[in-house]
Amino acid sequence: MWQRLKRCAKALKNDGLTLWFACRHPDMPLIPKMLALLVVAYFLSPIDLIPDFIPVIGYLDELILLPAAIYFILKLVPASVLPSCRSQAAEWIATHRATPRSAAGAVIILLLWMVLFAALWKYFGDDVMKFFGGQ
Repeated sequence: MWQRLKRCAKALKNDGLTLWFACRHPDMPLIPKMLALLVVAYFLSPIDLIPDFIPVIGYLDELILLPAAIYFILKLVPASVLPSCRSQAAEWIATHRATPRSAAGAVIILLLWMVLFAALWKYFGDDVMKFFGGQ
């Protein structure tokens, strides 16, 4: 069972890097490229959309959402682009041994959190201030 989980994790890493190279490929269509950019930004971001310290749902994005998104985006990558991107990903893993990190992905996740908190504050802000004795 552990071997199977290790294989799945390695395949996810390979497929995430494959999408990273597919985003840079000149023959990649625009719509799949934009979707792949979002998934790759999240995949390479050091910050999670759902923090891991939240029980149960903290790992939901890594266990279900991210693999599903990578799987469906890979289905949109043209067959002519996929083999070269897979070979580039395998070469990257062989030479670098580490998954690249994306500062842009981290910024996107932080911006999403800021938008969420701003929306929550706009909706609940007056009630929170009244609760704590503010005007």
